[in-house]
Amino acid sequence: MARPTVRVDAVLVQAVIAGALSFAHLHDLASAAGQDGWKAWAYPISVDLLLVAAWRRLRNDGPSRLAWCWFVVALIASLGANVATAGFLDLQHPPGWLRFGVAGWPALAFLGGTLLAHTTQATDPVDAPAPDQPAPEAPACEPVPIEEPSAPALAPAAAPEDEDVPARPVAEPASTVPAALVEHARKVAAEHRARTGSPIDTDTLRTRLGVPLQLADAIAAQLT
Repeated sequence: MARPTVRVDAVLVQAVIAGALSFAHLHDLASAAGQDGWKAWAYPISVDLLLVAAWRRLRNDGPSRLAWCWFVVALIASLGANVATAGFLDLQHPPGWLRFGVAGWPALAFLGGTLLAHTTQATDPVDAPAPDQPAPEAPACEPVPIEEPSAPALAPAAAPEDEDVPARPVAEPASTVPAALVEHARKVAAEHRARTGSPIDTDTLRTRLGVPLQLADAIAAQLT
């Protein structure tokens, strides 16, 4: 049975060495700036965590101004500590701006971590997706005209006849009487019978309807 071979990943080894050196440089810089004890060890962890959080945001959600801003801030803090401990600064007598920066780092790191964790990609102005074309508006519903039933055309009232010469035109056929007019005449006849107790005569029907005598005769014929 063959034994599993253990392969050493050179990239992983390099990352461990670089992380350890950067961690040590940050610890030394924080200790020189007056942060002793456990506080000096907490500074490297804070810087590296902010760097990893910004990189993870860039990898998962794509490039954004917010993620790039805090990635650069954490990278400058890490790179500056590595350079500062190489003899460019007198760590025995650190300048005031270094003490100021190290003392204010916790608040800055907390702000960056909170923004990276609770700010959605949609609010980032850089990565906001291009607005799609406006959706076509739904056509407005046009009102459908409602045709109202036309009122039955009543025959024009007969002109006053000459008493001396009663002229009677030829009576129209009963079939030309509109059904609506006949129905109206039935109501008039029923109302007359209920009021007087006798059927309505042709002259009274003609007067009530305001129609010519010939048309009144045709209507009366349909009422019987």
